[in-house]
Amino acid sequence: MVNNTIDSSSCPIFPDNPDHCTVIINVRRVFASISLIGCVFIILVIWLFRKYIAFSQRMILYLSLAAFLNSISYLMGELHPAGPLCSFQAFWMSYFDWSVLLWVSCITLNLTINVLWSKTTEKYEWLYHVVSWGVSLVMSVLPFIGNKYGPAGAWCWVVDDWRWRVGVWYGPLFGMLLIMVVVYIYISCVLSRKVSTWEGTYDPDTERNKQMLKEDIKPLRAYPFVYLATSLFPLINRIQNAVDVSNPVFALVLLASISSPSQGAINAVVFGMDRETFRRLTPSNIKVALSNKFSRRAVIHEFPEQRDNMGGDTEY
Repeated sequence: MVNNTIDSSSCPIFPDNPDHCTVIINVRRVFASISLIGCVFIILVIWLFRKYIAFSQRMILYLSLAAFLNSISYLMGELHPAGPLCSFQAFWMSYFDWSVLLWVSCITLNLTINVLWSKTTEKYEWLYHVVSWGVSLVMSVLPFIGNKYGPAGAWCWVVDDWRWRVGVWYGPLFGMLLIMVVVYIYISCVLSRKVSTWEGTYDPDTERNKQMLKEDIKPLRAYPFVYLATSLFPLINRIQNAVDVSNPVFALVLLASISSPSQGAINAVVFGMDRETFRRLTPSNIKVALSNKFSRRAVIHEFPEQRDNMGGDTEY
């Protein structure tokens, strides 16, 4: 008879209950699969309806790409013995965890500048790429220096060395989450005050600010909140691990295993609930968009409008 569960030697986090690791890994894979589908949905809709023309939609696209690749790390699932495969899994997870965090941080920075100074940061788009992909590479390569990638609980990551874990992930993560919480609350308050002052007024500056709110701020403001929400249980779990190393709590590990891979799925819900996006997701609109994408584009000539005046002359 074949034993499909994980034995105690393959589940160091719960050696007395190796089935716990089986549950955790399967749960992670289920929610990672849902997130993978959610990320594909976002990427396809942005591509199909050419939403990438807008800077805010491109930022959502970059975040979704990072979340898509991050979901693959969760699908890798089970714990591998120390070696190249385990190190690759750990590196992949570290790199795209950092990429998602940094893209969320870039979105938060863009929102802050939009709200406080009514300016867009589109001209710094190239810098966002350098930071989000480049810093991620540096931080995910560092554990190779100390040979710190290996078995870490129910999967491969930074081995049980809290100085390294705090240095290459939890320290920066906690600091950036704290900053994001403060900034998010502040810009929400500022935005509420601004919207209240716009009521019943009309001037070009106000209309421009309203347009920026519609195009740049509203589509983006939920994504930092989603990241904060999905980071809560993993952070609580790791704090508990640090306080009581020898007694992990299965419920906390399970909740962390649900929330960590869920960001792509929740992002897809937020994306689909956007009114402008939701209106486009009809069979007729999708059919037209597909036709425009794959059919040869007709050449359309524009001619000035002609009107006959009282004397019979033609005006252009």
